[in-house]
Amino acid sequence: MEESNNSSEMGFLLLGFSDEPQLERILFVIILLFYILNILGNTAIILVSCLAPKLHTPMYFFLSNLSCVDICFTTSVAPQLLVTMNKKEKNMSYGGCVAQLYVAMGLGSSECILLAVMAYDRYAAVCRPLQYTTIMHPQLCASLASVAWLSGLITSLIQCSLTVQLPLCGHHKLDHIFCEVPVLIKLACVDTTFNEIELFVASIIFLIVPVSLILVSYGFITKAVLRIKSAKGRWKAFGTCSSHLIVVIIFYGTIIFMYLQPAKSSSKNQGKFVSLFYTIVTPLLNPIIYTLRNKDVKGALRTLLYTSGSLPGQKMAVDR
Repeated sequence: MEESNNSSEMGFLLLGFSDEPQLERILFVIILLFYILNILGNTAIILVSCLAPKLHTPMYFFLSNLSCVDICFTTSVAPQLLVTMNKKEKNMSYGGCVAQLYVAMGLGSSECILLAVMAYDRYAAVCRPLQYTTIMHPQLCASLASVAWLSGLITSLIQCSLTVQLPLCGHHKLDHIFCEVPVLIKLACVDTTFNEIELFVASIIFLIVPVSLILVSYGFITKAVLRIKSAKGRWKAFGTCSSHLIVVIIFYGTIIFMYLQPAKSSSKNQGKFVSLFYTIVTPLLNPIIYTLRNKDVKGALRTLLYTSGSLPGQKMAVDR
């Protein structure tokens, strides 16, 4: 029992890339830059989606939810990672690790469901345009967003609660970039078959099922796009769909690699780089791919910036 409690008393050593100091310094700058851009990009999407009446549509409602998830998801990992990378002692408290475990798992799971919901929204918009407003009514949109958030919360409570109960027998060196379920299962000193099966089942529900629904949705969308007579219109639609699918493949592909392989089989640095992709890279790609390439969003941003910039001048003119 004393050995089992050592980790909770001592905390963890988050090794990260500490065995390669030069790489760690380069990654520190890259992660910091990506994190700042992620916050700015996703915050801009939330603000413009709320403030621009033109963007009060189901698509941008879900995008603002995705941006909120991305900000919180990256914030649950990046600041702690940057602090750890910038100090000699790579220690992290047990409570901090457990909190990160619950928050990151919940938000990551919510994003998996939310991306599938967004694919359904695009399917309804492209394949059933005349019934779109009837199908995607405000109550349904709110319900789908709530399901995404609540499902992440529930799976986090179940999966993480099972994981933190595993005895670690004094093991406190986490050879990873943050506290994550597969890594803690790997650290356990008892038979983890039940935990691995439970993680596999949860991964099927939150990874394989959503990505399958997304691919089916985009299959129908592609079929509808092929009916477009204008070659320019077809290429534009294909360009949009392909960019969305790239984000989906990167996000789901990296998480599937991490969560659907045996807990004991990952190589030393492979899992770390894979985790960087779905915690740091894709949250930045989402605003670029989904909205900042969109004319409506760019137009709304310009309008809001022009309005906010012209207000002080108008006020001075009135004062004179």
